[in-house]
This record gives sequence, structure tokens and C-alpha cells, in this order.
Amino acid sequence: MSDLEPRPEESLCESSGRPGPRAEFFPAREVPLGGVRGVTVFRSLPQRDLPTVGAWCFLDLFGSGSETNPEGHDIDPHPHIGLQTVTWPLDGRIRHRDGVGSDVEIAPGQLNIMTSGHGIAHSEYRVPGHVSGHGLQLWVALPGESRDIAPHFEQHRELPTFSINDLPDAQVRAEVRGTVLIGSLGGVTSPAIAYTPIVGADLRVEAGANAELPLNPAFEHAILVIEGALTVDGIPVEPGNLFYLGSDRESIRLHDTAGAHLLLLGGEPFGEDLVMWWNFVARSHEEIEQARNDWEKQDVGRFAEIAGHTPEQRIPAPPLPGLHLKPRKRRCGVPHE
Repeated sequence: MSDLEPRPEESLCESSGRPGPRAEFFPAREVPLGGVRGVTVFRSLPQRDLPTVGAWCFLDLFGSGSETNPEGHDIDPHPHIGLQTVTWPLDGRIRHRDGVGSDVEIAPGQLNIMTSGHGIAHSEYRVPGHVSGHGLQLWVALPGESRDIAPHFEQHRELPTFSINDLPDAQVRAEVRGTVLIGSLGGVTSPAIAYTPIVGADLRVEAGANAELPLNPAFEHAILVIEGALTVDGIPVEPGNLFYLGSDRESIRLHDTAGAHLLLLGGEPFGEDLVMWWNFVARSHEEIEQARNDWEKQDVGRFAEIAGHTPEQRIPAPPLPGLHLKPRKRRCGVPHE
């Protein structure tokens, strides 16, 4: 999972306290990654006024390629520091390889989590005979005490599920069905390792469902609708917008007449300032600069080589911006009524 923008901006994501309940929309922006890949993604995080949701700091919805490359794209070896990558394919198959020796295929319903710590490199390639398909690519910022841990990888092929049905008529079986990627929700807990209190869940709202989903009030939450449309506490939510719910909510009511597919993200508001640039999450411009230099000089002590790849396949780091960052203020100012 990589940010392939050729000239990524450096941004500072300021720490935040509990914002209270909110009801605010943040449109996903279309990001053309260009080059031979010909790929466009829809990026919901970070936003100028909402850089993080809990420790979630990056969220892309990617498609199945382009007219010139309909089978999707391959992502050559590239580095990460200070984060966990979370890969959740919605269709197709992807081959993941990394510098700690992992070489696995991932299919829909399965979860890859790679913890970069001090530094790791990985690649993601199409599996021959399978279209890359659609999927979600996410990052979780590692907290200060964990950001320099040894890199490691985990794959979960079976994840806990739950269902909720509040309708009193026993003949009606419309439900909200959830798969918990990380954290706890609906009375079940994912085996995926988290280093900060967060939750991520894939939710399917069946046609006619009208259910109350319990939430952790200490978390801030957001919803991304992938397909369909629904109402959340009576507010219509459609694809293309990240719906930010804020914190201090005991539950939300999900209702739909036609069926919907969505992603729920949440976590304790992240209490540290972050500097994000390219594929790095750090605390200062100098840390970013050092990581870039280590990647460019092929420091295998920090970014170990990936079996099956040559040094020539490595994605070169973009040039750093000429100026240091300026603080990016979080502005989420629409209370929920």
C-alpha cells in the first residue's frame, strides 16, 4: 500500500481532544496517480480540516484499473515508517511481499496488516488471472512508544462477525451485518494487533434494516459509504463523502430501504502531532528527511530487501518540498443536534 502521488505535500496533523458529537461531511477527493499505472483513487483521509479519525490517518478507495490498464496495477517496492498499513480488498486478489519475508496472497474477506515500525519495504502485485478489483487502503499512525518497534506482518483469513436486528416483526430478517477488521464492535473482537485504541468494521446494511449500532463514546467515529445509501440517525449519507460523527455517542441508528455497504472507523482522538509525507508518518521534518535519505541510499539495515525483487524495481522517493510544513488546524465545527 503506497501513496503514489509524484509530488506529495508535507502536512502536520495536530493532536486533538474529544470533539463531542458532530455531523459533518468531508467529500473524498479524486487523486490521479498518473504514470504508467493510470490509476485514480478516492481519498477520504487525510482531509485539510480532518487529518485523522482516532489513529486512522489515511484512507483510499481504489478501483479496478483504467482504460489503458483494465486489470489494475502493480505497486513496486516502496518504504513505510511510523504506521500500520491495512489492506481490505473488496474483490480480486493481491500478492503482498515485504522485507521481513512475507509472501502471501490476499482475497476479499481477508485482512493484511503490516506494522512498519522503524522501517519496512513492501510490494503489492496483481495475481495472474485475477483482476485487482476494488478495495480499501488504510494507515494507522503508531503512537510514540511504538513507532520505532521492529517491523512485522500479519494476515487474518477469518475475522469475527456480528449481526443486529432491532425490528420486532420476527418475519422480517433485515439486518446490519458486520465484520470487525480491528478492535471491538458488536460484542466481538478482531485478532488483529492494534497499538492504540481503534476500531474498523465492514458493515452490510440489508434492505429494510432499521438497527441501532452501539459505539464506544470515548472514540470519535466516521463512516464511508462504499455502495448504496442510507440514513444515519436520520441524516442521508451517500457514497463519496466521509461522514464524521465526532465522539460521545453511545450508538447510531442505521436505516435503509435498498441496502448499503459501508466502512466504520473509530478510535480515541490521537494525542500526538504527526508529520505525514509520501509513505512516512513521523513527528518532524527531520525524521522524514532521514527516512527518505535512508531509502534513497538503499540502507538495507532499515529497509531490508524483498525477495524476488531487484534494486531497480524500487520506487524512488519524490523530492522533498522546499519549505518546512505549517500547522494544519483541525476544524470540525458542526455539532450534532
